[in-house]
Amino acid sequence: METTSTLLTWIIFTPLIFSFIALLFPTAFEGKLRTLTLIQTLISALLATVMYFQFDGSLATAQMQHFMSWLPDWGLNYIVSIDGISLPLVMLTAYVAPVAILGTWPSHGVELKKEKFFVMMLMFLQTGMYGTFLASDLFLFYFFWEVVLIPMFFLIGIWGGKERIYATVKFFLYTMVGSLLMLVAIFYMVKTSADLNGIASASFSNLSKIPFAFDNRSLLLALQSPQVLLFLAFALAFVIKVPMVPFHTWLPDAHVQAPTVGSVFLAAVLLKLGTYGLMRIAIPFFPQAAYYFREFFILMGVIGIIYGAFCALAQTDFKKLVAYSSVSHMGYIMLGLFSFQKVAMAGSLYQMINHGISAGGLFLIVGFLYERLHTRNLSDFGGLSKTVPLMAIGFMIMTLSSVALPGSNGFVGEFPILLGAFQVEPMYALFAGTGVILGAVYALKAYQLVMLGPATRTDLDHLHDLNLKEITAMIVLTLFVFGIGFFPKTFFGKSDSSLNVYTSTILEKVGTNEYQ
Repeated sequence: METTSTLLTWIIFTPLIFSFIALLFPTAFEGKLRTLTLIQTLISALLATVMYFQFDGSLATAQMQHFMSWLPDWGLNYIVSIDGISLPLVMLTAYVAPVAILGTWPSHGVELKKEKFFVMMLMFLQTGMYGTFLASDLFLFYFFWEVVLIPMFFLIGIWGGKERIYATVKFFLYTMVGSLLMLVAIFYMVKTSADLNGIASASFSNLSKIPFAFDNRSLLLALQSPQVLLFLAFALAFVIKVPMVPFHTWLPDAHVQAPTVGSVFLAAVLLKLGTYGLMRIAIPFFPQAAYYFREFFILMGVIGIIYGAFCALAQTDFKKLVAYSSVSHMGYIMLGLFSFQKVAMAGSLYQMINHGISAGGLFLIVGFLYERLHTRNLSDFGGLSKTVPLMAIGFMIMTLSSVALPGSNGFVGEFPILLGAFQVEPMYALFAGTGVILGAVYALKAYQLVMLGPATRTDLDHLHDLNLKEITAMIVLTLFVFGIGFFPKTFFGKSDSSLNVYTSTILEKVGTNEYQ
């Protein structure tokens, strides 16, 4: 197989190259490290934009493939490519990165301890995220999946809050348990490929064609089937990352303790690694097993929607409220994916992007307030709209996106999910719909406590509004909120062909036309 394009490889490794540049930065110029990081994210965004315009949306197959032989006897090869499913997630990563850097730029020139290592971890993190979305080989996917864990471990563990060690260890243990099971499953699949084809291969295209045995005559027989065991191994790794209830408890701790830039990346992109894994590997590789357990995952998704919303309602810590809102919103994606309905599954992909925008924006707002007032307690705010009107506008836009107001990007994701789910699982869809109401309650309540009503502190008169960098970050997110809300075809049109073939293929494999 010949190399057809190295553009994707450049997208993956440009942040890593810049991390080495940062490492070699002379001490006299270390004050410019944030500028270097911003330049790197802008270059990565430019490369991603070039890729977007080169991508042919009429094709459902993988494009721009780059193949290099690595350890062929073990079935390890470097294969990266992109299709309409991974395209929007790569673009999300590319545009969230500069927004996160701009939006977390200290207003008062506060020096960061170990700043060189900090920016290197941010760059390393981006390489892991890009690689996970672009990998077309299971070993390579696993490699980048694990790479992401390392910088997040340090970002939380070194630059987090007072309970950062507890949060870091919890995050590490949860994700590692699922990852080890996934690695065992990958080895089994590669061995099966070698037994069937005479040569080991971990490429997505080869492994997805293997008909792993499945017996659904009883639950006991199903649980002994290779396809079910493989599906459960991958699904566990992915739902921990989502996170799905009851594996969600690491997320609020990680968010609360993480620095703002870490929370933005975590909410906007890292959670999507789990749902992307379900959509890219667990469901299409093991469709019969996924379909067999669909009601369980739908139920857990709906529980996550309602449970996360009630937990958000009960919070007094602004950051923890937004963290629990993520648990709730990720439940919609689970509902859509396991509805096995075309509109709902497409809506799940859209919601991955839309939640990334709204949650990223809300965590930026939390960061803006914490930097200025050094508190996240909702009772310590009140009446801020008079002194920080620009922040109040940005906060309201992100809130409207989060509650899925028609005309915002959130509506474009949640409505197709609920519509598609209602056609096949009406009761679950109705219960999930209550999450929309609860979401509006906790989101608007938070806005009211922070921005409206009487001021609760006497030191708010001199609070400074958004600076130019923060305004730029919020403008970019706002453009996506309303751009996607009013022109969704412009943003997601290139994914249509891939989504149509993806859903049709899965429905054909599970032997039903009921959910077309």
